[in-house]
Amino acid sequence: MNQNPRLLPPIVLTFAASDPSGGAGVQADLLTQASMGCHPLSVITAITVQDTLGVEAVHALDADWVEDQARAVLEDMPVAAFKIGLLGSVENISVVAEILADYPDIPLVFDPVLASGRGDELSTEEMVEAMREMLLPQTTVLTPNSMEARRLAEEDGDEDSPDLAGCAQRLISYGCEYVLVTGTHENTAKVINTLYGENGQIRSDRWERLPGSYHGSGCTLASAIAANLANGLDIGDAVRDAQEYTWQALANGFRPGMGQHIPDRFFWARADELEQDES
Repeated sequence: MNQNPRLLPPIVLTFAASDPSGGAGVQADLLTQASMGCHPLSVITAITVQDTLGVEAVHALDADWVEDQARAVLEDMPVAAFKIGLLGSVENISVVAEILADYPDIPLVFDPVLASGRGDELSTEEMVEAMREMLLPQTTVLTPNSMEARRLAEEDGDEDSPDLAGCAQRLISYGCEYVLVTGTHENTAKVINTLYGENGQIRSDRWERLPGSYHGSGCTLASAIAANLANGLDIGDAVRDAQEYTWQALANGFRPGMGQHIPDRFFWARADELEQDES
């Protein structure tokens, strides 16, 4: 029986590390993309020992395994968008960059995971430099938080760190098409997320600052943008709608362990269940 091609959901391929807690990493990507109507593919780049409190250890997979995983699914299925999270090593950054170079017309959303929410270091300076040189020139939307934006944009000889707008423009000069700087870590009454392009600021969105802290919020946002691009939205709408989805997932989050809250990526399904129970 031939499958009706109109029923094929858009496919998103994620390169990311596994998180046993299900809060962040590839598990967060899969949940988010499936919730937004996509079929998620996953290439595991590293395995981790972590829970909702923090990351205890990271073991990067061999780059040949990363490449073989990706080539197998890419030769089998049409991918509408890529999403990158934690890659784990310079070698993995290099091989992922080589793979992406073969698909220049497919949008790439890159969440540059440099540290855990607790502050555990996840990327060395050599990895940061490799990201700048090999991945940023291929990136459609980069989604750093303010601390990541400053670190990625830092250059030798800087007497003072540039402001966030300056960081974004510097990152765009490295080759990114768009940079969405998130403001969770800034001392502002509301969370301010700003999207920049080649000609400066494109949009700025303000969100109520929620209490508590969340495990996997950045993964959720980047994956939601990738899902929206795969579904055919333009950049502005993809970024705006992804923020709305992420904020709702956080607002409906839950705390299953002793550490951070986990976003509820299927909040809308549980809302439907509650409405049915009340009717």
